[in-house]
Amino acid sequence: MSEATATVPATERPLGRPRGVWFVAIIGLLTFGIYLIYWSYKTGEEVRRYSGEGLGGVLWLVIWLVVGIVMWFVTPSEVGKLYARDGQQPPVTGKTGFWMLLPLIGYFVWVVKVQGALNRFWTSKGATA
Repeated sequence: MSEATATVPATERPLGRPRGVWFVAIIGLLTFGIYLIYWSYKTGEEVRRYSGEGLGGVLWLVIWLVVGIVMWFVTPSEVGKLYARDGQQPPVTGKTGFWMLLPLIGYFVWVVKVQGALNRFWTSKGATA
């Protein structure tokens, strides 16, 4: 953990915003992935601001745009690290990205797992929907 987050109590770190799992999944499809570009930036930035580690929103966004397939694995890995840093068992890991290899149904499973894990983490820290 970086020095900045080590000195700031978890209760004072900026929390991410829980998002509707099905909203993310359906709007992501209806906008042909444009919402997911926005989602990746916001989520990456929230994770980095809270933990003080990770790629951050700009890098998440660039990687999604250039080699999106990599982010199928990086995103759940970074979410899992939030749990691991907190001393909890990560509900998602980089392996969660393999769900995206299944056409359509894998996309929904991936979003439910990743956004669901994020929502549970943020609400456990006091964030409200």
